[in-house]
Amino acid sequence: MVVWVFAGGGEAEVRGLIPFLTQNFPGCQFQRKTPVRRKPGPKPNPLMSYGRTGKSLIEQIQEQLPIALKAERNQCDLIFVFDDLDCRNPETQRQNISESLSTIPDCDQIPILIGFAAPELESWIIADWDNSIAKHPDFRGRQERMRWWLKTKANISFDHPESFSEYDSQRDCCQDKLSEALIQSSIQDETDNQEIDFIKTLMYAKKIISHVL
Repeated sequence: MVVWVFAGGGEAEVRGLIPFLTQNFPGCQFQRKTPVRRKPGPKPNPLMSYGRTGKSLIEQIQEQLPIALKAERNQCDLIFVFDDLDCRNPETQRQNISESLSTIPDCDQIPILIGFAAPELESWIIADWDNSIAKHPDFRGRQERMRWWLKTKANISFDHPESFSEYDSQRDCCQDKLSEALIQSSIQDETDNQEIDFIKTLMYAKKIISHVL
């Protein structure tokens, strides 16, 4: 079975998600359609697909799915849309995605599966901490301090990480980001007396998300 994956978020998330799906559903061939891979070059387009979620992801699916259907006719058995819920209402989001897909020609005969991570994909990592962060060699020496920081400073429940934060109607997302809290917890030892470097933070984000799933 060929499954086209339209996922929200960025490169790090999808780089971990696709192997995770392949490992758990070996009978399926998962083909990533979003985020669109950045082509190498001196001037990458800043408006490309990284970080798209919610309404922005829906807009991107409307752009990319017709292209895929035209280029790879009769090559898809299932469309899988996966996004961070980001404290939004799941039924509203599911309906918005379904209605958007229903307007795309040649899409009505393909089964569609819509899934969410609440509030973000990082909640999976936190919920399975002992088998993810705690076992990863890059975090084994600091994972207890990370856990303490997330519990006491960020007020994250390890039993119910999906309950983290509340919906911000003005920004259409969570008031606080679980992903940012996880990154912040991982760099506490190195940033107590220095400014957080953006590149280092990005490296930690990719390391956490893509290697522990």
